Amino acid sequence: MSEQPILVDAHMHLWDLERIRYPWLTPPLAVGITGDVTPIARNYLLDDYLRDAAQGGVHPAKIVHIEAGAHPADALAETRWLQDLADRRGFPQAIVAHAELEKPDVGALLERHAAHRNVRGIRQILNWHPDPAKTYTPRDLLTEQAWHAGFAQLARHGLSFDLQIYPDQMSAAARLAARHPDTRIVLNHTGMPVDKDGHGLAAWRAGIRLLAAQPNVAVKISGLAMLDWRWSVQSLRPFVLETLQRFGAARTMLASNFPVERLFGTFGQFYAAYADLLAGASLAERADLFAGTAERIYRI
Repeated sequence: MSEQPILVDAHMHLWDLERIRYPWLTPPLAVGITGDVTPIARNYLLDDYLRDAAQGGVHPAKIVHIEAGAHPADALAETRWLQDLADRRGFPQAIVAHAELEKPDVGALLERHAAHRNVRGIRQILNWHPDPAKTYTPRDLLTEQAWHAGFAQLARHGLSFDLQIYPDQMSAAARLAARHPDTRIVLNHTGMPVDKDGHGLAAWRAGIRLLAAQPNVAVKISGLAMLDWRWSVQSLRPFVLETLQRFGAARTMLASNFPVERLFGTFGQFYAAYADLLAGASLAERADLFAGTAERIYRI
């Protein structure tokens, strides 16, 4: 598919619907920013992922599993399942688990997650939007003291935080990063530019600059097709290139977001697009983007 194979997939998901509850994949299925998720509302296991990658000409050497929207009560069960898989199969090499940081007893859950050998961080989806069709959460947790108290506990457990937000939340996230310089934060899905009007694009550009100014923040170029169902190389170009310009290759990584991104294309199509967009990057920069940054950030 391209001259540059992906070596480390910095953001992917697996799920076993018979083992763990995933409300967003359980009927009745809601329609959100990704549209109809019926095609992926079935088990997606390691062999399914590896087959999708291989069919696209990609053979990942390492993968980073990001919590996949399990029921919060099943968060630890998801981690246990993934660690058992890693112990048996070698994949995933890194696990980013789920925790509700606003809960008063979250410290105990963080400790239990961190006890698993491959756990590297926590993700709690924070996307809040005034439009009910776009919001993931009923309120903006970035504004709540209880949530910040939970976030402050990550460092003592050696955990990073995968940050999934919208552009209008980025200024608050940049202030969070400044207050916690010892906690690594990884911005998911290129900052999710959900609004493509003038205000939305300006907010994304301003937010990317604010977050890139914080040295403890890295970014994943991924997920853009969720917000651009008829994407093309040209439609991705401004987001990919500006993100790379602001963060630099040493803080930027590429990721598949499979199987969610499977709704909008194949592995081969996405990574061929990335190879095209990054053709001007040096060999050292491409090595960081396709592997090195993810290895450093997730300690694999």
